[in-house]
Amino acid sequence: MQPQSERTLESLKSPQSTVKRGPKRALYDRQTVNDILDSTLVCHIAQQKEGQVFVTPNCHWREGEYLYWHGHSKARNASGTAAESVCINVCALDGLVLARCAFNHSINYRSVTLFGVPELVEEMSEKARHLQLMVDKISPGRWDSLRPMTANEVNATAVMRIRIDNASAKVRTGDPLDDKDDLDWPVFAGTMPLERQWGEPVAAENCTVAGEPRCPDAF
Repeated sequence: MQPQSERTLESLKSPQSTVKRGPKRALYDRQTVNDILDSTLVCHIAQQKEGQVFVTPNCHWREGEYLYWHGHSKARNASGTAAESVCINVCALDGLVLARCAFNHSINYRSVTLFGVPELVEEMSEKARHLQLMVDKISPGRWDSLRPMTANEVNATAVMRIRIDNASAKVRTGDPLDDKDDLDWPVFAGTMPLERQWGEPVAAENCTVAGEPRCPDAF
Protein backbone atom coordinates (compact mmCIF):
# COMPACT_ATOMS: atom_id res chain seq x y z
CA MET A 1 0.00 0.00 0.00
CA GLN A 2 1.31 3.45 -0.84
CA PRO A 3 2.51 5.70 1.99
CA GLN A 4 0.10 8.43 3.05
CA SER A 5 2.14 11.15 1.38
CA GLU A 6 1.75 9.46 -2.05
CA ARG A 7 -1.99 8.72 -1.85
CA THR A 8 -4.78 10.77 -3.31
CA LEU A 9 -6.01 12.55 -0.19
CA GLU A 10 -9.59 13.21 -1.27
CA SER A 11 -11.63 12.16 1.77
CA LEU A 12 -14.59 9.80 1.48
CA LYS A 13 -15.43 10.25 5.14
CA SER A 14 -18.97 11.02 6.26
CA PRO A 15 -20.89 10.62 9.53
CA GLN A 16 -22.21 7.34 8.12
CA SER A 17 -18.83 5.91 7.08
CA THR A 18 -16.86 7.08 10.13
CA VAL A 19 -15.28 4.08 11.86
CA LYS A 20 -16.21 3.95 15.55
CA ARG A 21 -14.40 0.79 16.66
CA GLY A 22 -10.65 0.86 15.99
CA PRO A 23 -10.59 4.36 14.46
CA LYS A 24 -6.78 4.34 14.29
CA ARG A 25 -7.02 1.66 11.61
CA ALA A 26 -9.39 3.69 9.45
CA LEU A 27 -8.41 5.38 6.19
CA TYR A 28 -10.70 7.54 4.08
CA ASP A 29 -8.61 8.50 1.04
CA ARG A 30 -9.82 7.42 -2.37
CA GLN A 31 -6.56 5.76 -3.45
CA THR A 32 -6.55 3.34 -0.51
CA VAL A 33 -10.21 2.48 -1.08
CA ASN A 34 -9.63 1.96 -4.82
CA ASP A 35 -6.56 -0.21 -4.23
CA ILE A 36 -8.51 -2.57 -1.98
CA LEU A 37 -11.49 -2.74 -4.32
CA ASP A 38 -9.24 -3.47 -7.29
CA SER A 39 -7.28 -6.21 -5.47
CA THR A 40 -10.37 -8.18 -4.42
CA LEU A 41 -12.92 -10.15 -6.43
CA VAL A 42 -15.93 -10.60 -4.14
CA CYS A 43 -18.06 -8.05 -2.32
CA HIS A 44 -21.05 -8.57 -0.02
CA ILE A 45 -24.12 -6.40 -0.60
CA ALA A 46 -26.46 -5.79 2.34
CA GLN A 47 -29.99 -4.57 1.71
CA GLN A 48 -33.29 -4.62 3.56
CA LYS A 49 -36.56 -5.92 2.11
CA GLU A 50 -39.83 -5.84 4.05
CA GLY A 51 -38.04 -5.81 7.38
CA GLN A 52 -35.62 -8.62 6.51
CA VAL A 53 -31.92 -7.97 5.97
CA PHE A 54 -30.24 -9.88 3.11
CA VAL A 55 -26.52 -10.14 2.36
CA THR A 56 -25.54 -11.29 -1.13
CA PRO A 57 -22.01 -12.09 -2.36
CA ASN A 58 -21.10 -10.92 -5.84
CA CYS A 59 -18.08 -10.34 -8.06
CA HIS A 60 -17.34 -6.63 -8.34
CA TRP A 61 -15.23 -4.34 -10.48
CA ARG A 62 -14.44 -0.63 -10.49
CA GLU A 63 -14.23 2.02 -13.16
CA GLY A 64 -13.38 5.56 -12.11
CA GLU A 65 -15.46 6.64 -9.14
CA TYR A 66 -18.02 3.82 -9.39
CA LEU A 67 -18.17 0.27 -8.07
CA TYR A 68 -20.08 -2.18 -10.27
CA TRP A 69 -21.66 -5.61 -9.86
CA HIS A 70 -24.00 -7.77 -11.91
CA GLY A 71 -26.82 -10.24 -11.44
CA HIS A 72 -29.84 -11.76 -13.09
CA SER A 73 -32.19 -8.98 -14.18
CA LYS A 74 -34.81 -10.23 -11.71
CA ALA A 75 -32.44 -10.91 -8.82
CA ARG A 76 -32.97 -9.15 -5.53
CA ASN A 77 -29.49 -7.65 -5.47
CA ALA A 78 -30.02 -6.15 -8.93
CA SER A 79 -33.50 -5.11 -10.02
CA GLY A 80 -34.67 -4.77 -6.41
CA THR A 81 -31.73 -2.61 -5.33
CA ALA A 82 -32.02 0.56 -7.43
CA ALA A 83 -33.16 3.62 -5.48
CA GLU A 84 -32.73 1.82 -2.14
CA SER A 85 -29.78 2.33 0.20
CA VAL A 86 -27.28 -0.48 0.46
CA CYS A 87 -24.11 -1.20 2.42
CA ILE A 88 -21.30 -3.02 0.61
CA ASN A 89 -18.22 -4.59 2.15
CA VAL A 90 -15.10 -6.23 0.78
CA CYS A 91 -12.39 -7.78 2.93
CA ALA A 92 -9.02 -9.38 2.20
CA LEU A 93 -7.52 -11.59 4.90
CA ASP A 94 -3.73 -11.19 5.04
CA GLY A 95 -2.81 -13.32 8.06
CA LEU A 96 -3.44 -14.47 11.61
CA VAL A 97 -2.18 -12.48 14.58
CA LEU A 98 -1.31 -14.86 17.44
CA ALA A 99 -0.99 -13.22 20.84
CA ARG A 100 -0.05 -14.53 24.27
CA CYS A 101 -3.65 -14.46 25.45
CA ALA A 102 -6.88 -15.25 23.65
CA PHE A 103 -8.25 -11.73 24.16
CA ASN A 104 -5.47 -10.12 22.11
CA HIS A 105 -5.61 -12.43 19.10
CA SER A 106 -6.51 -10.68 15.84
CA ILE A 107 -6.10 -10.85 12.07
CA ASN A 108 -4.24 -8.70 9.58
CA TYR A 109 -6.62 -7.54 6.88
CA ARG A 110 -7.68 -4.84 4.42
CA SER A 111 -11.37 -3.95 4.13
CA VAL A 112 -13.65 -1.35 2.58
CA THR A 113 -17.23 -0.46 3.50
CA LEU A 114 -19.35 1.68 1.17
CA PHE A 115 -22.77 3.27 1.58
CA GLY A 116 -25.10 4.67 -1.02
CA VAL A 117 -28.00 4.25 -3.41
CA PRO A 118 -27.23 2.11 -6.49
CA GLU A 119 -28.43 2.79 -10.00
CA LEU A 120 -29.02 0.51 -12.97
CA VAL A 121 -26.84 0.67 -16.06
CA GLU A 122 -29.55 0.41 -18.70
CA GLU A 123 -27.99 1.26 -22.08
CA MET A 124 -27.22 -2.00 -23.89
CA SER A 125 -23.78 -1.17 -25.25
CA GLU A 126 -22.70 0.22 -21.86
CA LYS A 127 -23.93 -2.92 -20.10
CA ALA A 128 -21.98 -5.09 -22.54
CA ARG A 129 -18.85 -2.96 -22.07
CA HIS A 130 -19.03 -3.40 -18.32
CA LEU A 131 -19.61 -7.12 -18.56
CA GLN A 132 -16.39 -7.21 -20.56
CA LEU A 133 -14.63 -5.32 -17.76
CA MET A 134 -15.91 -7.90 -15.27
CA VAL A 135 -14.79 -10.90 -17.35
CA ASP A 136 -11.38 -9.38 -18.03
CA LYS A 137 -10.89 -8.72 -14.33
CA ILE A 138 -11.60 -12.39 -13.63
CA SER A 139 -9.33 -13.57 -16.45
CA PRO A 140 -7.45 -10.77 -18.25
CA GLY A 141 -7.96 -10.71 -22.02
CA ARG A 142 -10.51 -13.55 -22.02
CA TRP A 143 -13.47 -11.58 -23.40
CA ASP A 144 -12.06 -11.33 -26.92
CA SER A 145 -11.77 -15.13 -27.21
CA LEU A 146 -15.34 -15.89 -26.08
CA ARG A 147 -18.47 -16.48 -28.13
CA PRO A 148 -20.10 -13.02 -28.28
CA MET A 149 -22.99 -12.40 -25.91
CA THR A 150 -26.44 -12.38 -27.46
CA ALA A 151 -28.94 -9.56 -26.99
CA ASN A 152 -31.08 -11.92 -24.89
CA GLU A 153 -28.13 -12.61 -22.59
CA VAL A 154 -27.41 -8.92 -22.14
CA ASN A 155 -31.11 -8.25 -21.45
CA ALA A 156 -31.19 -11.03 -18.87
CA THR A 157 -28.26 -9.50 -17.00
CA ALA A 158 -28.51 -6.48 -14.73
CA VAL A 159 -25.50 -4.25 -14.13
CA MET A 160 -25.59 -2.05 -11.04
CA ARG A 161 -23.26 0.67 -9.88
CA ILE A 162 -22.74 2.78 -6.80
CA ARG A 163 -20.73 5.97 -6.60
CA ILE A 164 -17.71 5.70 -4.33
CA ASP A 165 -18.16 8.88 -2.31
CA ASN A 166 -19.22 7.59 1.12
CA ALA A 167 -16.74 4.96 2.23
CA SER A 168 -14.06 3.93 4.66
CA ALA A 169 -11.13 1.54 4.56
CA LYS A 170 -9.90 -0.32 7.61
CA VAL A 171 -6.47 -1.95 7.68
CA ARG A 172 -4.54 -3.92 10.28
CA THR A 173 -0.89 -4.92 9.90
CA GLY A 174 1.90 -5.96 12.23
CA ASP A 175 2.45 -7.91 15.41
CA PRO A 176 0.07 -8.78 18.23
CA LEU A 177 -0.52 -6.10 20.85
CA ASP A 178 0.22 -8.09 23.97
CA ASP A 179 -0.17 -6.68 27.45
CA LYS A 180 3.12 -5.82 29.13
CA ASP A 181 2.49 -8.32 31.90
CA ASP A 182 2.07 -11.11 29.32
CA LEU A 183 5.39 -10.65 27.50
CA ASP A 184 7.12 -13.41 29.50
CA TRP A 185 4.33 -15.95 28.99
CA PRO A 186 5.98 -19.06 27.39
CA VAL A 187 4.02 -19.36 24.14
CA PHE A 188 4.71 -18.34 20.54
CA ALA A 189 3.52 -14.84 19.64
CA GLY A 190 3.60 -13.34 16.16
CA THR A 191 1.90 -13.55 12.83
CA MET A 192 1.03 -16.29 10.37
CA PRO A 193 0.91 -14.64 6.92
CA LEU A 194 -1.62 -15.90 4.39
CA GLU A 195 -0.06 -16.46 0.97
CA ARG A 196 -2.53 -16.78 -1.92
CA GLN A 197 -1.85 -18.16 -5.38
CA TRP A 198 -3.89 -19.61 -8.21
CA GLY A 199 -3.53 -23.31 -8.95
CA GLU A 200 -3.00 -24.93 -12.33
CA PRO A 201 -6.08 -24.69 -14.60
CA VAL A 202 -8.11 -27.91 -14.84
CA ALA A 203 -9.79 -28.32 -18.24
CA ALA A 204 -13.40 -29.45 -18.42
CA GLU A 205 -13.89 -33.04 -19.56
CA ASN A 206 -15.46 -31.84 -22.80
CA CYS A 207 -12.77 -29.20 -23.53
CA THR A 208 -10.45 -30.01 -26.41
CA VAL A 209 -8.83 -26.59 -26.79
CA ALA A 210 -5.23 -26.24 -25.64
CA GLY A 211 -3.86 -23.24 -23.80
CA GLU A 212 -4.18 -21.78 -20.33
CA PRO A 213 -6.27 -18.82 -19.19
CA ARG A 214 -4.57 -15.89 -17.53
CA CYS A 215 -5.02 -15.65 -13.79
CA PRO A 216 -6.34 -12.43 -12.28
CA ASP A 217 -4.24 -10.24 -10.03
CA ALA A 218 -7.16 -9.93 -7.63
CA PHE A 219 -8.20 -12.50 -5.01
